[in-house]
Amino acid sequence: MATAAIVGASGYSGQETLDRVLRHPELELVALGSDSLAGEPASALDLRLNGSLPRFVANDAALAAGADVLFVCLGHERAAAFEPPADTVVVDLSGAHRLRDAALYPAWYGFEHPHAGSLGAWSYALPELFPPAGDLIANPGCYATAALLALAPIAGAIDPAGVVVDAKSGVSGAGRELKQSSHAGFVLENVSPYRVGRHQHAPEIAQALGFPVCFVPHLLPVRRGLLATCYVQPAGHLRGLLEDAYADSDVVRVLPEGVAPELARVQHTDGAEIALYDDAATGRAIVVCALDNLGKGAAGQALQNANRALGLDETAGLRLAGVLV
Repeated sequence: MATAAIVGASGYSGQETLDRVLRHPELELVALGSDSLAGEPASALDLRLNGSLPRFVANDAALAAGADVLFVCLGHERAAAFEPPADTVVVDLSGAHRLRDAALYPAWYGFEHPHAGSLGAWSYALPELFPPAGDLIANPGCYATAALLALAPIAGAIDPAGVVVDAKSGVSGAGRELKQSSHAGFVLENVSPYRVGRHQHAPEIAQALGFPVCFVPHLLPVRRGLLATCYVQPAGHLRGLLEDAYADSDVVRVLPEGVAPELARVQHTDGAEIALYDDAATGRAIVVCALDNLGKGAAGQALQNANRALGLDETAGLRLAGVLV
């Protein structure tokens, strides 16, 4: 059985990763990292975490635990600074290793990358489209995942000019740290765009597609879930490309004509739904992708990538079955 450690386990992505590791039939948790909870039992994070789980240790100790797979759930700048252990599968859930061009980090993430020369060693891995290669894996961002699932299979059959991605996510996408924009008084009964023209997932999407898109994120008054609506000018048959891309996937489903994606069906799961529409008035096509920002947009995808890198069943530990009400 392979061993796993989680660094930054007390944040949302860390908690969600922990939940999946605990349900994984072939992973044994050996270290829980959290600087704020170091020395505390696992139940300090959630009372349901009792039993034989290891106590929290400092993040540096979790990094050095000698696990076969390391899930890094730290902030962008701190994740960029750490040295990955040798002979270890590392899945970084932050944005610290997603961009190949280190010169982009000051503008989009607000810091100079401390290990610019090593960015090429990291594999940007969205399993259905860009499987992980090697032990160092950069997990895509939630918005980027939805946009790329919708657009990457059809990128050669659309006009790259004028692609618009209108995306909306629940408040958990901003992380667990308190901020004014996540207060109930701001979020409830409200929908607002944010970081328009400067969201850090924009260059990530452009890097993967080979062309930039107009990307506008919005905050929804829900805890979790993400919906990306992509407007494109088609230059070919799009449905066949999407269906072929995900024909063998247990995670991504292309919906039948007339069936709309819904947040309610993907919330708390690691699946994604894609629908394709034609706009008779303009001749444009509209591709919509729904997923859970903490599931397929973060922890679920991290487990998928780890499973692939370790040679395990890709869906082991994922939430894919069941009917939610």
